[in-house]
Amino acid sequence: MIKFNKITKIFGTNSHSLMKMINEGVDNKIIREKTGCTISLREISFSLSEGKILTIMGLSGSGKSTLLKMANGLIKPTFGDITLFGKKLNTLNSKELRNLRLWSVSMVFQGYALFPHRNVIQNISFGMELQNSSFNHKAYDFDLILDQVGLSGFEEYYPHQLSGGMQQRVGLARALATGAPLLLMDEPFSSLDSLTRREMQDLLINLQKRLKKTVIFVTHDFSEALKLGHSMIILKDGAIIQQGIGKEIVKNPINNYVREILT
Repeated sequence: MIKFNKITKIFGTNSHSLMKMINEGVDNKIIREKTGCTISLREISFSLSEGKILTIMGLSGSGKSTLLKMANGLIKPTFGDITLFGKKLNTLNSKELRNLRLWSVSMVFQGYALFPHRNVIQNISFGMELQNSSFNHKAYDFDLILDQVGLSGFEEYYPHQLSGGMQQRVGLARALATGAPLLLMDEPFSSLDSLTRREMQDLLINLQKRLKKTVIFVTHDFSEALKLGHSMIILKDGAIIQQGIGKEIVKNPINNYVREILT
C-alpha cells in the first residue's frame, strides 16, 4: 500500500550539502546552529500493508505531522522515495497528485475542519463534490454512512449545534464518503473528553474492520496508539527510535525515551 524509503526532509537552503553531517549522525540542534537548516525527518523507512492501522507517536516537534503530510504529497521529501499504490509520489505531476488526494487519500483533522455554513450532509458531501462537479447531495442516499458513524437524525444540523465528538464523526464520515482506501488522521481525538475519545476509538476500530481501510494515525497518547494500531512507530527529533507491534514495544522499550513515552 505505502512505503517510505530512507525519507529525509530538510527545511532550508543548501540541503544537499548537509547529507554528510546527517550520515555522520550529527545532532539536529547542532546542524540547525551551524547551518540554519531544520531537519524535520531523517532517513525514515517503513511500509504499511493494505487494511492495517499504523500509529505514529512522539513528542511535539518529532516530525509526526510532517510525515503524515508527505503521505499525500503535501510536503515533498528532500531525499528518499515514497511509494503509494505502486507509484512513486515524487514522479507525479500536479494533476496526478490532485487526483491522488481526491480519490485515494482522505484526511481527518484535529480541529474538525468543518464548514460552518454547511449542515452535516453538505459537509460530508464536500469531497464528493470535488470529485464530481455535478454531484447533487439531495439526490444521494447518505443513510448508510450516517448510520455507520452514528449520525442518523442529525442530517440538517450545523457544526455549531453539534458537540466536539459529533463534529468529529462528521469529519470521519466526510473522509469515508470519498471512498479513499487510505485515511490519514492527525490527532483527530485529542481535543475530546476521555469518554468521547474512547467512543471514537471504538468507532474507528469497528469501521476499519468492516471497511478494511488503511490508516496512518498520529497521536500523543500511548494508550490510544496501543489500542488502535496493528503496528507503531515512535519518533524523536525526526528519526524512528523504535517500531513494531505495540505490545512488543511495551515489553522491550529500546531506551529511556521510549520508556517515558510509555508512561
